[in-house]
Amino acid sequence: MTLTTVAEGLEFPEGPIALDDGSVLLVEIKRGTLTRVAPDGKTSVVAETGGGPNGAAIGPDGAVYVANNGGFSWTTRRGLTAPGPQPAEYIGGRIQRVTLDGEVSDLYTHVDGHGLRGPNDLVFDAHGGFWFTDMGKTRKRETDLGGLYYATADGSRIVEVVHPLNAPNGVGLSPDGSRVYVAETITGRLWWWDIAAPGQVRPNPDSWAPHGGTLLHGFPGLQWLDSLAVDAEGNVCVATLYSGRVSVVSPEGDLLETVPVPDDDIFVTNVCFGGPDLRTAYITSSGHGILYSTPWPRPGLRLNHTA
Repeated sequence: MTLTTVAEGLEFPEGPIALDDGSVLLVEIKRGTLTRVAPDGKTSVVAETGGGPNGAAIGPDGAVYVANNGGFSWTTRRGLTAPGPQPAEYIGGRIQRVTLDGEVSDLYTHVDGHGLRGPNDLVFDAHGGFWFTDMGKTRKRETDLGGLYYATADGSRIVEVVHPLNAPNGVGLSPDGSRVYVAETITGRLWWWDIAAPGQVRPNPDSWAPHGGTLLHGFPGLQWLDSLAVDAEGNVCVATLYSGRVSVVSPEGDLLETVPVPDDDIFVTNVCFGGPDLRTAYITSSGHGILYSTPWPRPGLRLNHTA
């Protein structure tokens, strides 16, 4: 596939949302902003979120909901911008509601009395609630356990659904809404659970995993996983760190294809679908600060509430 540069000079972009007007919303984690990329590649700041804005999704009220990890420390490695451990200026994890006129409010900072540590990615269901991952934070001698959570957009309900997970990152739903997928970063594993109800999963009774998930695919070697998107055929398209590509995994767990970025970047972090037929993929090459687009062989899955 031929990848075209849409925008560059971004400060660790993630969480792209393709809008019907041809623009793309994304977060710049290092900059602490929600940013709009116009079709001609020009960028403008929608809002300053502070901390570390990570995943983003349009909610049922048209606002953007942001999983804010609280902030990273930053280094440069071989010319690539690289996120690091919890910084001194860490603000705590939170889910934020951001309007397109720039108003930012904190929707959730705790669950069951525990502070959110590093919310990473989120996806809305057809009921108006959203599933999100909390990856935790890493410090010099310790790392938090992560989990999968569910919350409502009105701020009235947040529940811990699956805990613990090992650095859970990308989260997505199957086309019929019956499965929730989670990518674990460090283990390089894609898991799924049957959804019993909004905010409830049905553990697999045959699974040996303590969390009751079913393993969809395990990646060999040094391949970590970041965020993901599901296409209209139910394939899970997961950004794959270190190998610098998007990997496409079928609902049965087969690796169908891989799509590398043209300039080597171990931090390929996100993919989303847009265009009038959802056959354009937008990919964030975060280490280089680039947003790419490319024609995709299958249509993406239209996300709930996205306009």
